[in-house]
Amino acid sequence: MTALLTDERWSELLRVRATDPGAVRRAYASRRRRKNLLSDKGTLFLVAADHPARGALGVGGDPLAMADRRSLLERLLVALANPAVDGLLGTPDVVEELLLLDALHEKVVIGSMNRGGLAGADWEIDDRFTGYHAASLVDSRLDGGKMLLRLVDSDAGTVPTLQACADAVTELAAYGLMAMVEPLPYTREDGRLVLQKDATSLARAVTVASGIGVSSAHTWLKLPSTEDAAVLGATTLPVVILGGVPTGDPAADLVSWGRTLRHEVVRGLVVGRSLLYPPDGDVGAAVEAAAKTLEAAK
Repeated sequence: MTALLTDERWSELLRVRATDPGAVRRAYASRRRRKNLLSDKGTLFLVAADHPARGALGVGGDPLAMADRRSLLERLLVALANPAVDGLLGTPDVVEELLLLDALHEKVVIGSMNRGGLAGADWEIDDRFTGYHAASLVDSRLDGGKMLLRLVDSDAGTVPTLQACADAVTELAAYGLMAMVEPLPYTREDGRLVLQKDATSLARAVTVASGIGVSSAHTWLKLPSTEDAAVLGATTLPVVILGGVPTGDPAADLVSWGRTLRHEVVRGLVVGRSLLYPPDGDVGAAVEAAAKTLEAAK
């Protein structure tokens, strides 16, 4: 992997973090924004890096893969250097580090909003908003906000999360910013949360997420890859496909994404660990392969 985060750049980042906190606000203010969310081809390709804030650090057999911040930032710099990558989905800490590294000019930046449902916690489904909120996204000159909406019928924690997401959609719509909602249906099996990938569960989640807030004018959906037309046919809202937990088979992931990307409501990809931590370690090649899959489908 190309060494973009040199010792000198890393040391300077640490120095600024310790001695000049005002540099963060200046970096937000000076970021050169992209005019449109969509690329000239009408697509959107984002890399996601909001996993650590929810305590989801594992990739493959390494439970601490995403805990190494220098490694994570290095991988993000490689991904963002590809001109096919339109931007980033991240929490404030990651966004601000990349801003200080001058890596987000002319990129779409979506701020992650609710990360309080810590991975594996008893209260995981009661997913409190602990990151950006709508006003801060406006103040920071970002391009939208993303929220995770896990639906578990047997867990009352779904209710406050659903209400909080609805409020966020309403607030983002008032500001004219994208609200990226990730509705995922789960059940509890032997105390574990298990994603339901059947068409009935996914289509139901799509319709629930589509209807929250006072307006859907700025709502996008972030959904798992699916071959069932009933799921994507349940909405007119623009959809981006999430990468999800890496399967360990990048070729199979690309084929699956490619099939879903051909649907008319699907606009692009938002992928994190699958591209940032590929089995062979070649982040640049993984990102390029995903970009070509998106291009071929559209």
